[in-house]
Amino acid sequence: MKRVLLSLLTIVFSMMMWAQQLEPAHWTYSVKEVSATEAELLFTVKIDDGWHLYSQYTDPNGPLPLVFEFENSKDYELIGKVQEPKPHKEMDPMFGCEVSSFSGKATFRQKVKKISEKDFAVKGVLSYQMCNNGSCIAPEDHDFSFKVKGAQAVAAVEEQVAEVVEPADTLLADTTVDEPEAFVAEVPVEKEKKGQSLLVIFLLAIGGGILTMFTPCVFPMIPMTVNFFMHNGDNKRKSRRQAWFFGFSIVFIFAVLGAILALIFGPEALYFIGTHWIPNLLFFIIFFVFALSFFGLFEIKMPEKWINSSDEQADKGGWLAPFFIALTTVLVSFSCTGPILGAALVGLTTSSTDRWVSLVTMLGFGIGFALPFTLLAMFPQVLKNMKSGSWLNTVKVSFAFLELAFGLKFLQMADLYCNWGLLPRDIYLALWIVIFAMLGFYLLGKLRFKGDDEVKEIGTLRLFLAIADLAFVVWMIPGLWGAPLKGLSGFLPPQSSQEFDIERIVSENTPTVNNSSTIQIGKLPADRKYADRLHVPLGFEAFFDLDEAKAYARQQGKPVFIDFTGKTCANCREMEHYVWTDPEVKRILNEEFVMCSLYADENTIELPESEWVTDDKGHVLKTLGRRNLNYQKKEFNMNAQPYYVIVNADGKVLTKENYKYDRDVDKFIAWLNEGVQNNK
Repeated sequence: MKRVLLSLLTIVFSMMMWAQQLEPAHWTYSVKEVSATEAELLFTVKIDDGWHLYSQYTDPNGPLPLVFEFENSKDYELIGKVQEPKPHKEMDPMFGCEVSSFSGKATFRQKVKKISEKDFAVKGVLSYQMCNNGSCIAPEDHDFSFKVKGAQAVAAVEEQVAEVVEPADTLLADTTVDEPEAFVAEVPVEKEKKGQSLLVIFLLAIGGGILTMFTPCVFPMIPMTVNFFMHNGDNKRKSRRQAWFFGFSIVFIFAVLGAILALIFGPEALYFIGTHWIPNLLFFIIFFVFALSFFGLFEIKMPEKWINSSDEQADKGGWLAPFFIALTTVLVSFSCTGPILGAALVGLTTSSTDRWVSLVTMLGFGIGFALPFTLLAMFPQVLKNMKSGSWLNTVKVSFAFLELAFGLKFLQMADLYCNWGLLPRDIYLALWIVIFAMLGFYLLGKLRFKGDDEVKEIGTLRLFLAIADLAFVVWMIPGLWGAPLKGLSGFLPPQSSQEFDIERIVSENTPTVNNSSTIQIGKLPADRKYADRLHVPLGFEAFFDLDEAKAYARQQGKPVFIDFTGKTCANCREMEHYVWTDPEVKRILNEEFVMCSLYADENTIELPESEWVTDDKGHVLKTLGRRNLNYQKKEFNMNAQPYYVIVNADGKVLTKENYKYDRDVDKFIAWLNEGVQNNK
């Protein structure tokens, strides 16, 4: 009886220990037969309340995406990519970008083409990051396997049931489940948000089209184009109908271009465009070339042959004349509309995964572009009050400064992707400050470009634009010393890339009193592992290898504060900004501990073969992040971050409980003091 009770207690204790390892995602795998040669693999996940799973398509500045990896096989071929249901999207203030995630239940689908006539298995691994209001789980590999009937076997089954009008779907899986339902959580809200988003884009595009009226390529064309309809004949009604048809033709031309782009740029293409270094570098070059064009270095034009051919067709008259006048107008004005429209398309398509955003943008832009021409053709008397002048060149040059500034966003995205180190945060800010300061001086008439008249006096509108611009410059200046500038978080490189951060410098050089009452300002060894790639915020210094931290702690006679964290862990950033910034917390961590930050999602750092480890599933872990996560799971039965542990130099835990996400500063201080006292 005692042995039975002892066994039961052991089992219960083991379950309680392993329960700390969070598994909020529960996956089942099933197969849906589509035809004799195709099958659909269904990945169904049920997510615990309060948790959310991130999409495959995430902002590069946001959380880590869901990734499906399939083993290569001669038995089948993948058809397209894994299709996911519509995610819930919201702005995350910690990441500073829009985040797409799933909650409740979701089904992901992958079609495969059967090559083998015998039954076969589709195997692979999936990895994902999950978070709730207090913890994040770094990605780790999860094996999956599907049993799929061969092409011959399915064909035989189809022959037997050929007389059935609507054959039922066949589900084959290791675990029997009902036909999974598609993820439908918050669909009405998502549709409403999607509609609102496209409406905003549409209205902004209309505004952009109207703004092009005030560029030097478009504005002078208005009187010439409108005069064609005013003097095309004595029939004013016909002239007005032709003017409306002219406006419709412009919208039609832009809509066709938008539809073509919509077919090319699907969600997967947009994800690639938004994250990969090649398209981001290409967009930077495009913005830079457009800026040089607007500054007057050269002019971007459509081929003269296209323009002349369109102009000849317009001279033939009839209803084709308004269409070809519209086409000629679009072609001639390209040198001004191209940069503006190109900037809008690049910015919008890389910030949205909706394939129709390019169509909506082009349609709205076409309406805004055509509206002034059409209305002025209807009311020609307004033309008498419209005068060209140097102000048109001022608008163009102002656009050039904006093109140059926003083009840097794409260069820094490529820089982050490839770890070039070209645009750390302080250099990026310095460039923006200079660019916008020059724009302000230009608006005040202190700079002149080709085509500008001498500015003897400025108007009220120009004055207030200059004030707003220069105020923005002054607001950015503290960022050179590490100010957060939250309003620009979506444009700026990470704070950790900044070389000169005054808060970090002050923290590093503030004298602290140790146990022997001597003043010390010393730093941790500069040659510690991964210190050139990894950093700790707020001026703290840490080791990134636990063995090094223990050895140093033994020399100093201090305990080790282990910080299980992640680069994309929003809750980790909250603890750092709301708890670690407390003066008493900073004092204790700096004076009483040797800090060791173990990044659980740093999988870009490859380990030497001698440091590879094998987990319980037999996976060989070759990256720093996977090794750190395996250590956290194996030693502390926890796989979520942030997670804090205090150990002595021999690795013995010094507190009754380890610390999870909790922004109670007093509680965190008490926990730290417990570790310090137990070490003594």
